[in-house]
Amino acid sequence: MAVADPKETLHSYLRSARGSMMWKLDGLSAYDVRRPLTPTGTNLLGLVKHLSIVEVWYFGTAFDRPFPEHLPWWDDDAEDTADAWATEDETQAEIVDRYRRAAAHADVTIEALDLDARGMVPFWPGSTEVTLHQMLVHALAETTRHAGHADILREHLDGAVGMAPDNSTVPEHDAAWWEAHCARIEQAATRAARAE
Repeated sequence: MAVADPKETLHSYLRSARGSMMWKLDGLSAYDVRRPLTPTGTNLLGLVKHLSIVEVWYFGTAFDRPFPEHLPWWDDDAEDTADAWATEDETQAEIVDRYRRAAAHADVTIEALDLDARGMVPFWPGSTEVTLHQMLVHALAETTRHAGHADILREHLDGAVGMAPDNSTVPEHDAAWWEAHCARIEQAATRAARAE
């Protein structure tokens, strides 16, 4: 059995996480993909917008392979969290298309460079020199983290869970079963809290 190429393995997982992020938007209204679903404003379309910056910075700018489009929400004078939500003037299609273009730009860098290729991330504390390997791991971790956020947000919106429509690790049960299941978990939590 052949050993998998480390770069291709990391890249494959990154592509899978990107796909999961895209699926989380499927079938939702313009309101549901944009609305804040946590006290800090986390929203599905904002997560995708933010991940565009991840792709552009860590696989473009860091390796002196600039993305051909200006992303104003990364400028020094941009409003705090401007990369984490969509204004009424930004369409979902525009944000999703930009993310796809940013990922495609990143893919060219990933495919062209060796894992030990050197780059720079000047805003990181300590050593600012990085390798493509380090950036692949970092981007994969960040993308999967946000895909996890998106999974929870989507579940709250309409119950859809998993990496893709046909890839859920959650067993299928009716609403009554899940209600009883949650009640059982709540009961265990309450009893554990009393025991402390």
